[in-house]
Amino acid sequence: MTVNLAPWRSPLIEGRFVSRHQRFLAVVELERGERVVAHCVNPGRMEGLVIPGARVWLTRNDDPKRKLRYTLELVERDGRLVGANTSVPNRFVAALLEQRLLPAFAARTSFKAEVKYGEGHRVDFLVQFERGPHFLEVKNCHLVHPDTRGYFPDSVSERASSHLETLCAQLETGAEASVLFVVQDPLVTSIRPSDTHDPVFGETARRVAKAGVGFRAVRAIPTLEGVLFDEEISVDLEPYDTAPMRQWKTDLDPLSGWTRSAPVVTSGS
Repeated sequence: MTVNLAPWRSPLIEGRFVSRHQRFLAVVELERGERVVAHCVNPGRMEGLVIPGARVWLTRNDDPKRKLRYTLELVERDGRLVGANTSVPNRFVAALLEQRLLPAFAARTSFKAEVKYGEGHRVDFLVQFERGPHFLEVKNCHLVHPDTRGYFPDSVSERASSHLETLCAQLETGAEASVLFVVQDPLVTSIRPSDTHDPVFGETARRVAKAGVGFRAVRAIPTLEGVLFDEEISVDLEPYDTAPMRQWKTDLDPLSGWTRSAPVVTSGS
């Protein structure tokens, strides 16, 4: 049975995607014809998701301290909803831990978010067990190829590889450590490191896994009501032939990334 772990904090507003700018800005045309600039909370290429004319959904926040009132939350791709906001998985995982929905973490005694550790790092969650601490890093994934596997990351991410190295170092202190991928696409059946986009991350993941860092994944189902928890899915760290993925990436390059130019709209913000 699915559980809504991340209800939207305000009613969703439907629109049509126009363009993405300077990585974190998206121009969206609302149903009434007004064009607005929305915060695109996603540092990746959003491969195959930034499709002009695609249906998208925004949340609105009228806090006067915010520069942008709208946030891009969902994109429709091939008839299904895909989560675009990379901050949602942390809220999602907090609810998973709180409700003890993951068997591996059901026996936790407590957990805390955004805990400083290592040198200049913050772990997404420090989970405490009677046996000791467990460092849990959350990674968002929304890149799903035609083989129905999810791939992470969708661009070079030195930061993600650094996180793996720092997690691995915690094992030497006697702590446990793992990565939890949250895949915001209902199509996905398993997840792999993307050797096409970032071979260093794939190499690092396989090495730290052998040292004892765990890798888990859950499938999240974005809906117009919130993000539902479906089930755990497998993480496949075995090397694989990247030729099909390279072709898929090439095919999707026109529908990925952003322009460096500033967005221009006639009204709204």
